[in-house]
Order: sequence, then C-alpha cells, then structure tokens
Amino acid sequence: MGLERMDVLGWRSPALGVWLDLSATSLTPAELAAAEADFVGPFAAMDALEAGAIANPDEGRRVGHYWLRAPDLAPDGLGAVIVAAREAARAVAKDVHRSSELRTVLVLGIGGSALGPQFVADALAEPDDRMRVVFLDNTDPDGFARVLGPLDLDETLVVCISKSGGTAETRNALLETQAAYARAGVAFGPHAVAVTGEGSALWNVAEGWRARLPMWDWVGGRTSLASAVGLLPMFLQGIDGDAFLAGAAAMDEATRARKVARNPAAQLALAWHHLGEGRGKRDMVVLPYRDRLLLLSRYLQQLVMESIGKERDLAGKVVHQGLTVYGNKGSTDQHAYVQQLRDGPDDYFATFVGILDDGYHGGVEVEPGLDAGDYLQGFLLGTRKALAEGQHPSLTILLSQVDAFRIGALVALYERAVGLYALRIDVNAYHQPGVEAGKKAAAVVLALKPRLLGALDDTPATVAEIAARSGVTDLEAAWYLLMRLGGNGVVRHVPGAGPSTDRFANGRD
Repeated sequence: MGLERMDVLGWRSPALGVWLDLSATSLTPAELAAAEADFVGPFAAMDALEAGAIANPDEGRRVGHYWLRAPDLAPDGLGAVIVAAREAARAVAKDVHRSSELRTVLVLGIGGSALGPQFVADALAEPDDRMRVVFLDNTDPDGFARVLGPLDLDETLVVCISKSGGTAETRNALLETQAAYARAGVAFGPHAVAVTGEGSALWNVAEGWRARLPMWDWVGGRTSLASAVGLLPMFLQGIDGDAFLAGAAAMDEATRARKVARNPAAQLALAWHHLGEGRGKRDMVVLPYRDRLLLLSRYLQQLVMESIGKERDLAGKVVHQGLTVYGNKGSTDQHAYVQQLRDGPDDYFATFVGILDDGYHGGVEVEPGLDAGDYLQGFLLGTRKALAEGQHPSLTILLSQVDAFRIGALVALYERAVGLYALRIDVNAYHQPGVEAGKKAAAVVLALKPRLLGALDDTPATVAEIAARSGVTDLEAAWYLLMRLGGNGVVRHVPGAGPSTDRFANGRD
C-alpha cells in the first residue's frame, strides 16, 4: 500500500463523491496496463448491449436496465415507454400521498423484486418518511403472520411485484394478504398496486386495483431498481428517486470509459478476476462501515452470484464459474468473523465501504478529541491494515455520504462491474438456469404431498410402506414431507429409532 500505489491503482471522482482504492490488492501497475487488451472485447460487447443487441441468447432478449436512467439511449422508441412508466409511478405515489389515511407500504416480492428495494428503503430511511415500507419476501407462514398481524390494513397500501406474475412465493404472499384484508373487512383493490408484465397472470388479476405498472422482459429482476420495481417504493417512502436515477446515470457515464485505468467498474472486474484467478477462487467479503448499508451484502449476493454463478460458458463448455459474496457491517465484524479473516484461510478478499460524512454531527466526545465516528473509521482502517499485514487483499470504496445520488451510483457501479466481469469470463450474466432448475425440483416435491396423504390410513406405517402404496420413490423427500405434516398436526407421527422406522398415520397426535 501507499499513496503512490493509490495514485495508479484506483479511481476517484469528487464530483460523484465516489473513490475506489485497489492499492491493498496484489495488482501491479504493469498488470493494470496489460489488462487493457483483455477488456477490448468486453467493452465492445457492453457497447453493443446498450445499443440493443441480444444479450441473453438463451431467451433471445435484450438487456436494457441502463436505458432506465438514460431513456435517450433506448432503441425502438423504448425511451418514451420508460419515461411514461416512471411518470406513472410518480403519479401513483402522489395520489397515495393525497390519501392521508395510507401510512404504510407493504411490498410483496422476492429476489430482485425485494432485495434491491429493501436495501434502498433501509439505507435511505428517515424518521419523517412519507410512508413506512415493510416487505413480505418469502413463503413462510409464520413470516406472513409476523408482518401482517401488526398492520392496520385500512392504512396499508400493498405493492405486489412479479414480472412473470407466476412467482410462487409472491403469489402465496398475495393470497395470504388478500385473505387478511377479507378477514378485516377492508376492500383490497383500492389498497393494491401491481408491478408486473403487461398481460401476465398478475396483470389480469390486478384489473380493478388502484393501479398497474409495467415491467419488461428486457429488465432482469436483479437489475430492476431503476424501474417501477424500485422507483415506486422510493417515491412512496419519500426517497428522492430522481436523485437515485441521476447518480446511476452519472456512474453509467463514468463506466462507459473504454480504458480500464479510467473505468471504476472495469477496475473492480479486473480485481475480482485477478484475485480469484479468473475462477472465483476467493470469496468476496463485503464490509460496509455504516449501519445504513447493512443490507448491501444481501443485495450484492444476488446481483453477483446469480449473474456469475454458471455451469457453462457462452459456448456451452462446462466451466462452473462463480464468485461467492457474504458480509455484515463494521464494526460488528470486529466481534464476528474478522478473527478468521485475519488468521484463517487465505480464501477471500475484502471489500471495505467507508462513508466520509458521518451523517450525524451532534455526537459527544467518547474520549478527549474523539467521537464515535472517529472510532468507526479507526476500526475500518485498523482492520484493513491488519488484513494487509496478514497478506490478505482488500478493496476500499469511499462514498462522500449516504444519499439517494450516491446509492444510485453504487448500484450502477456494481451492475456494470458484474456485466464486464461476466463478459471477461465468457458467461451469460443475464439468465439463471439454476434457479429455474430449483423451481422445477420443488414442483416435483410438492406433487408428492397429496399422493402421500392419500396413502395413509389409521394404522401407523413406515415411510417405505407409505411410499410403496403411493408409488413415491423419493423416500427422503417423503420423510421430510410427512415430518412437517406431523409437526403441524395434520398427520400422526409415531417416532421410531430413526427415519426408516418412524411411522405415520391419519389423525392427530
């Protein structure tokens, strides 16, 4: 490390309020210069993507999340469509704000329809927000009860987000929410907005709701924050969505530079490639030193891992690429897993995120001449130094402050870095066949339940006996299903010495 290395290995923009420092990695200035040749192809491919080329060959679709904050770049008249949808989201928020009885937003979504909006909502929340935002982002019955139970549904607006309109977790949350409104005697339609693909199942279900806003097949869920997916919750909460878009657009402009030395996203992608030997051999540990950025690592897990984690490259060759992301926040990490980072396996690199403006300037001196913010920075710099002394690499990103503009810039920085890294390793960043495989496998398992229940009688039987009657061949899945049914009192469970001798029957325990 050193200021001279920082001059060369990094990027800075006081105008954007963003600084990137790669000096604590093992990259050398010579390697940075040599990387220019490796990024000629990725830069050209990124230019083609923004011009409207097919970016997801599996589905034959374009990828246009960059157009969301630069509609003038969108081809085929899509710019007007983007602006119209943005203004429609703004109009919905203004209409809701005029309805003074609505004070809470309940967002139903999962994956990209929840992680990004959750991150932004938490990072930019203020005590005087226009509306409080809460989320249902799973298909957990207890989770439904915990969120829905305390809500005054008369005062709650539901925003249901699902591009396909058929995502099972979001559908389940919607059905549970509608049932809660029915039990409370509150009309659901005037309290509901859908964000979905035009003509989808949800679009049709939402006819007669307060509003319907479009999603498009050329915007992936994990890159949808600049669409109605992210903007509507921002507008409703009272976050400056226009500043978020401006920050993203400014970073997009910076990351269009065709030189690695002048492009922060390319430098991030280069560092990931260098530190992971082009194979993701090191995990990325995200350590933001600000409570407001607690959810950054969760958001980046999906953006990075769903985009990069692929079995095959674009030519169909088996490559098993990936880049594992995890993290918490500083200085919580000092008392959690930094011990292993300092003294454990050399299998990761850290990404420190620091904020220059403490955000609150009325703190007391905790020691003469020192306040809590001094300590927060001290722990960041101390941990960074301790890792360097142990020969563990790290990157550091500084933001001037946490506001909508800087959060938009940070999101855009990582979106472009992921896209360039995927192009560098020749994988498709914009599909997720593993997720689809998991959904198909879940559907197979769910189909077992009625068959197992139909094979039960009043005499307790083993899983093997029940499976033989029902024609089920997956005995492990059958045992897990029957155990849960027993745990909920749907069937009677007679414990044995182990799973093979556990028995189940009709009735309750």
